Amino acid sequence: MEKTFTITAKSGIHARPATVIVGLASRFDSDIHLEFKERTVDLKSIMGVMSLGIGQGAEIKVSVVGEDEQEALNALQNLLHKEGLAK
Repeated sequence: MEKTFTITAKSGIHARPATVIVGLASRFDSDIHLEFKERTVDLKSIMGVMSLGIGQGAEIKVSVVGEDEQEALNALQNLLHKEGLAK
């Protein structure tokens, strides 16, 4: 499963929101990846997420594969919306 998001937060995905996102992703057994500008990283890796330098207006794609993929994707989508990070 995959879903594309547009980052709306003025400061993009910096250290604090990246930590929250990685923490949530790490709760799931599924493999979760984040793609930005043709680079893909493990969404359970804070260093991977930070290395992408995702700013406001960026389009990112979250891909989830595994037994709890639907639950994981829903939780990540809810978090991104609740935190005002993406639409």
